[in-house]
Amino acid sequence: MVYTIVVHLYAKEDKEAIEKLKAKLVEASIVYSRDRETLGWFVMQDVGDERKFTIVERYLKESSQKYHLENPYWKTFDPYVNPLLEKPMDLRRLNELDTSGGAAAAHYHEDARADVSVTNMYDGAD
Repeated sequence: MVYTIVVHLYAKEDKEAIEKLKAKLVEASIVYSRDRETLGWFVMQDVGDERKFTIVERYLKESSQKYHLENPYWKTFDPYVNPLLEKPMDLRRLNELDTSGGAAAAHYHEDARADVSVTNMYDGAD
């Protein structure tokens, strides 16, 4: 069962804090996406409020997050990010539901079947 962590972050009302947080999240995604048993480590910025960010971490299983926590980069992340935030991180731990079969099967538009990653899902959309 895929284990997912969703983290909501809210930056201070300061352009420099917003840009620093954005850059750190992009850097973290590059680093953490390479961790063993990590299925994806996505970062997003809200379209209506540039201070709101979301991280979606997907792991093969709950115990897979140990590789993430053992990564030396982990010790640098919170000390850098926390001072940039208006309020504490909102962290949620989830088990993804199995949508692979039956009436609840996941459906993708035929254009997305080859690649359903967040990176490519809107290519060509105008």
